[in-house]
Amino acid sequence: MRWQPFLEAVQERGDYPSVPEAERASRVVLALLGAHLVGEERNELAARLPETFALILLNPLQAAEPLSSERFVRAVSAWIEGATEQTAAWDTSAVLSVVADASGEELLQRLLLQLPPGYDLLFGHPSG
Repeated sequence: MRWQPFLEAVQERGDYPSVPEAERASRVVLALLGAHLVGEERNELAARLPETFALILLNPLQAAEPLSSERFVRAVSAWIEGATEQTAAWDTSAVLSVVADASGEELLQRLLLQLPPGYDLLFGHPSG
């Protein structure tokens, strides 16, 4: 997926008034997500993202342990100035739903296997 369509999709889904806000949310969410993915799946996802976001995903923030989906949202809120847990949940879902579209169903299912339960909802693809 190219840079402009990716950000436009995040902007639309997140109802952001500007592209820079969509970009800020995307950078934070992808940096945190990259810390939770490993191996071939992370590389495959990076190949489907715009180059700048691929580099962020491949050079993530360090995670000491896998975060539950709730703690992931709290971490996003800590990294975005002025964010609350509610706005961070919105930011996370806006970005991850676009990531889900970019990844495709088969890769998304493999990504979800690496993540703790609850991430399927953040990606906008509830299982079962």
